[in-house]
Amino acid sequence: MRIEILDTTLRDGEQTSGVSFVSQEKLMIARLLLEELKVDRIEVASARVSEGELESVKMISAWAARRGLLDRVEVLGFVDGTDSLNWIREAGCRVINLLCKGSLKHCELQLRKSPEEHIADITTVVNNAQKMGFDVNVYLEDWSNGMQHSPDYVIQLMNALIKLPIKRFMLPDTLGILNPLQTLEYMRKMVKRYPNVHFDFHAHNDYDLAVANVLAAVISGAKGLHTTINGLGERAGNAPLSSVQAILKDHFNAETSIVEDRLNDISRIVESYSGIAIPANKPIIGENVFTQVAGVHADGDSKSNLYYNDLLPERFGRVREYALGKTSGKANIRKNLESLGLELDEESMKKVMERIIELGDRKELVTQEDLPYIISDVLKHSSANSKVKLLDYFLTLTSGLKPVATLKISVNGKEYEETSSGDGQYDAFMRALRKVYKNTLGRKFPMLINYAVSIPPGGRTDAFVQTIITWKNNDRVFRTKGLDADQTEAAIKATVKMLNIIEEEY
Repeated sequence: MRIEILDTTLRDGEQTSGVSFVSQEKLMIARLLLEELKVDRIEVASARVSEGELESVKMISAWAARRGLLDRVEVLGFVDGTDSLNWIREAGCRVINLLCKGSLKHCELQLRKSPEEHIADITTVVNNAQKMGFDVNVYLEDWSNGMQHSPDYVIQLMNALIKLPIKRFMLPDTLGILNPLQTLEYMRKMVKRYPNVHFDFHAHNDYDLAVANVLAAVISGAKGLHTTINGLGERAGNAPLSSVQAILKDHFNAETSIVEDRLNDISRIVESYSGIAIPANKPIIGENVFTQVAGVHADGDSKSNLYYNDLLPERFGRVREYALGKTSGKANIRKNLESLGLELDEESMKKVMERIIELGDRKELVTQEDLPYIISDVLKHSSANSKVKLLDYFLTLTSGLKPVATLKISVNGKEYEETSSGDGQYDAFMRALRKVYKNTLGRKFPMLINYAVSIPPGGRTDAFVQTIITWKNNDRVFRTKGLDADQTEAAIKATVKMLNIIEEEY
């Protein structure tokens, strides 16, 4: 069974509240979807939205034409004579997804037309599209309500439209009202009555049933599915491609064109462009979904992979991780130590585990990068063993002037001192530090790629601030954490941890 995937991140996904992609972002997402993720088709815009949208589609269509992919780029158009067709032609595309009314209520109350009048208008647009060299797919907007409350209208519409040169009929659950049993029933009726028609199903997630409904549609004979990256879309969103792909493959042995190991990276790019964070527990792409927390699970993984399922992280460009916290056992710690190339005897392991549990009870996050420092602290190793030490620093913050940082640092026993200004105290500190590494030591300095601060609730001004910084050094991405009542000091502590990590690698 081969299922065709249309991704509508750039059209329906951009209807997520607060999301607006700039032209270069839209082009990048289009390229990633078609060339790297290998979706079959992409829907990139709605016609006649704005001049900015027109320019974005022109960029995408010009790129797609050069790559021989233009027939896989689609634009939503309307039953408006030739207005949408002219817009799409100016944009350089040649596939229109024509938005028709799939329920009698929409036809009569929104358009204020009879079914016969609407069919005549659709026929005019489709015929015009054929003359202009367009391929035509048709959306039956509000089809789910049409099947519930006006099935005779849906049949009347379909009986008329199947006589026209329409490539695909796309059936949306526009308001996200269906459950899987209804989807199964309605889709089967459509497939049984029109067995030679290519039907797409377009789900919305208002009841958190989008993925379930997509699978019901596949069981019923749908040949195409509409998805978005990260489940973006209006209201509660659309069916997320990552979940749909995993379930199609693992539960239905369905074939798609999707390159699974690109899903995670592309999801993160869309997360960055959209500003909509991926929940940590989001299946397949969430930060925590390949992280074992309970020690018994890590122990089972060491014994014939007892806690593995078919969702192996490597399929999706991920790796399995073992969390460190109050429910961690020795097995979790061992897994992390193995990754770091470290070994501990049983007595030392017990002490380290007790400290991690203590930190977990205080709701502190313990990362793999923290382990060497916890071990050093627990086993009473002096900080003298650190190859990089912050000997002294001085920060100034004066109204009307840029903050200035002066620091003295020791690297492998040799002291260095630098001063720099910056846009903030930590920025000034980092600029001074870069001077030491780049100008004096002549070494590459890691890139800071994410900076997150968490403050416990309650409004206390003396509460600990936890700063977690994500770094990229060569091809390796890792995190370090600093904890202090002062945010800048917490960030500096995390930075010194980073310096010792890269010093060991150096």
